[in-house]
Amino acid sequence: MKRLHDMINQEGIVLSDQVLKVDAFLNHQVDPTLMWEIAYEFMDRFQDAGITRILTIEAGGIAPAMMTALRLGVPMVYARKTKSVTLNEGTISAEVFSFTKQQTSTITVAEKYLQPGERVLIIDDFLANGEAAFGLARLVEQAGAEVAGFGIVIEKSFQPGRQKLIDAGFRVESLARVESLKDGKATFVNSVTI
Repeated sequence: MKRLHDMINQEGIVLSDQVLKVDAFLNHQVDPTLMWEIAYEFMDRFQDAGITRILTIEAGGIAPAMMTALRLGVPMVYARKTKSVTLNEGTISAEVFSFTKQQTSTITVAEKYLQPGERVLIIDDFLANGEAAFGLARLVEQAGAEVAGFGIVIEKSFQPGRQKLIDAGFRVESLARVESLKDGKATFVNSVTI
């Protein structure tokens, strides 16, 4: 996805060889036109997968997940990282470690929003070590639903998340696969748009 690659290069800030900051367009301030294009790309890749629901985690995955749900015509639910007093019965939970925040959170979804037999597309802003992805997959499995695949906006391919998901039998579609964050610049797998 050329526009996404361009945005990463123009607006992204490489904070270290492990951390890419994209809050100018993805996970703080959101570029709605870019999210619409991202949603179209996910729709194109997953339109024949029988998706019945989209799941993400707050907060960075909400914008691309919502737009993709709109494109596919299915509901979207997000896992909460902090339990609300209104989320007081019939929940499923999983533990997730955040690399960028260096903390473990319990993510929670109301059971009624993930039903047995559903085919769930998991959308997230980043894939690094795979902790959030596996936590979301555990929620889907607890609900008796099936993970139809993972739609990732930005994948840090130099970290093990993608391979761990593939080894577990999951389909992974990433729109920008970052190969390296060396010398203050993001380089992409195969140096081509995806």
